[in-house]
Formats: sequence, C-alpha cells, structure tokens
Amino acid sequence: MELSRRRFIQLGMASAAMGGLAACSTSTSGGSGGANAMDFWYWTDGLSKNVVDDAVKRFTEVSLKPQQIGGNFKEKLVTTMASGGKFIPDITGIKGEDFASFTPQADRFQNLLDLGADKLADQYLEWKWKKGMTKDGKLIGLPIDIGPTALFYRRDMFQKAGLPTEPDQVATQMSTWDDYFAAGTQLKNAVPGAFMVSEAWAVFNIAVGQSKARYIDENEKFIGDQDHIRHAWDLAAKTIQLGIDAKSQANTPDWNAGLTSGNLSSLTGAAWVAVDIKSAASGTSGKWGVAKGPGGTANIGGSFLAITKECDKPDEAFKIVSWILSPENQAKGFTDSALFPSTPATYKMSALTGPDPFFDNQVTIDVLGKAAAEIPVQYESPHDQEVSAPYQTELTNMESNGKNAVDAWNDAVAEAKKVAQRVGVS
Repeated sequence: MELSRRRFIQLGMASAAMGGLAACSTSTSGGSGGANAMDFWYWTDGLSKNVVDDAVKRFTEVSLKPQQIGGNFKEKLVTTMASGGKFIPDITGIKGEDFASFTPQADRFQNLLDLGADKLADQYLEWKWKKGMTKDGKLIGLPIDIGPTALFYRRDMFQKAGLPTEPDQVATQMSTWDDYFAAGTQLKNAVPGAFMVSEAWAVFNIAVGQSKARYIDENEKFIGDQDHIRHAWDLAAKTIQLGIDAKSQANTPDWNAGLTSGNLSSLTGAAWVAVDIKSAASGTSGKWGVAKGPGGTANIGGSFLAITKECDKPDEAFKIVSWILSPENQAKGFTDSALFPSTPATYKMSALTGPDPFFDNQVTIDVLGKAAAEIPVQYESPHDQEVSAPYQTELTNMESNGKNAVDAWNDAVAEAKKVAQRVGVS
C-alpha cells in the first residue's frame, strides 16, 4: 500500500534522492498551450480547486493551465526540471517536507522578493515566511498552509479515567510532557486497554519540532547527538517504558479501530489530524476535544507555491500566486481542502470561527490559531529528512523488539552520523 502523504510527514522519511530520479515518467501536458500558456502544477487537495479555477477565469492576460499531478509529485518535478525544455511548469507547488531539498537549487526559481513579495510579508506567519527563504535571503516559496500541533482527545474516555474534559482544563493539567504521561498512566489504570499515545515517534517528532534546532545546524554540522534531540528521545522512550504507547501507526487498521473504540484516547499531531480522525472514526462525532498540546507547539507539514526561472512572465505569475494565497482565498482552501491557513487574518473569518460538531461544537481555531503563532523558527537542512530516519527506525525497534533505550539511542546516533557524512554533512 502506498504511504499517504500525512503518514509520510509523520514518519519524517526521506523522499527519493534528487539525483536518482531519471527513470521517473514526465508524461504531462505541460508546455502544450502556446506562447501565452502558463503551466501550473499542484497535487490533489494541495490547493482549493475552486480557487484555482477562479484564477483561470480572473487572469486572462495569460492562458493559465493548472494540472493536478498524481503520484510522487517531487519526483516528477525534479525529473522534469532536470530534463529542461518546455515541459517545466511556470508555477509549481512544493510540499513542505520536500522544500528544504530544493533550496540548494534556488537559482532554478524566481526570487519572489524581486517581484514585490516583501509587501506581502505581514500577511503571513513570520516563522512560515522564513521557511520559504534560502540562507542567503532569497524567497523562493510563498506559503500555502501549515500544520500547527495540538492535543486531540476523547472526552468520554478522559471522563471515565477521572481526567478533565474541557479544553482549557486539559491544557492546564497536561501542559508538560510529564504531566501528559502521568495522565496516560491514570487512563491506563482506570480503563484497561486504553492508551494515551499512538506511537513513540509521534512524541519524538513533535518534541524535536518544539525546540529551536533540529538535526543539522545552519553551518551544515550534525547536531543530532545534542541535548535537544536526546530530550525528545527520552520523552519518546518513556511512553514505551510506562506502557502508555499503543504502538499503532497512523492510518493503519489498528489505528482506525483504536480511534473508533476509544482505546486510542488521544493523539498529538498537526491540525490536519482532525480530518484523519473524522475519516477514520466517523461514528465518534461529538466525543472529541482539542487542547493545546503538551510541551508547547510545533509544525508538521505545510507547503509552498514557487515560480520557476523558466517562467516568461514572472510578474504576472506572481500576481496569480499572491491572489491564490491571499487570506480570503486561504479561507476557501480551508473549507474546500482542509488546508490550515498560513495567514493569521484568515483565523477571524467565518470559515474558521464556526463551532465544529465533531468536536462537541468547540471552536477549534481558538486553540489552533494560538498554536500557529507560537511555533518556533527552525533551520531545516536539505538533508534533514534523511538524517532523521534512523531515530524513527530505532524507536520502532524499541516498540517491536523490546530493544534497550540506551542501545537504541546509540545506534540511532551512530547511523544518523553515517547518513550525514554520506550526504556531505560534517
């Protein structure tokens, strides 16, 4: 079964290496619309199709040709750009988990600051804006969406365990990871078979995102053995040691069943987890709540729009991109495709301020909007995904095979260092 994009993001796995994609098909209809055509690539639900269709009608100075590219979007984009020629899109989406890997090829994209993007900076969250930039200050991606993290929990299961059920009370009692784990132990003792944590990697990945650094620093030095990563590791390991980890990977049958039965009583994850829960456990409407997550907030996912150097009319392309990603149209993106906006002004619009019946009529933007503003700025190396993979592997070894936490940590760091050296990180 092909991994869903959301599962891919949660795992933090690397996409296929940029140098090994020559065999990927490039059979698209790009470049076939004549001299006035402007090819526009994105993926299903990467943007609101209604907004994109409106852009086609609105910007008649060009013949905008949007295409929803199926399969591995990154592979097709990389291969097409490497091949050169008329098939390279003028405007393209770049998925958030892939963006850092494109920054070394920043010269293949327009610097949006040269097109007037600086005038729009105040519309977007500062940390997300900075993620669209290269180290030397070029802006190559305009923000589409984000994935602020929160705690999604079963109100009924928390009530059975004697835990608070209202979002503010949950956030107060479970403000730290240790407090959250203590609540998980209380849940396990009160309701046998119920778990607070889906999998150790979910805790580790968010805890890394809550710090100000990741696995590699801005000088491309490996820092995956430092205290901030070790702290995240110890938190993840503790969920296994306490027996509050369901060892259930997202979007699997066990995960779906756990959400439906209540045996998986909470999830820490990005805003789009709400959509996954609704899909996996539709019969549990009204039983859920959303609270600020333990330990602070992080971001998982969220993408960008870019304009390639091959675009003959970059000024017109920028008008299109900035209109599609305006606060008003990001509200439509939320309604149509559950894309959590990167523009804070959107959080006050009716598309986001209404009560959600699935979450017991809670106004979830009150939690998620605040979380979005508190996400730390982190440098993400082009090799971040590759270097992170050994940590996930070793946490899985602990869950599946009972591997000792210290040995698993040492092996994860040793393998991460090897990967870093192999890709040129010192």
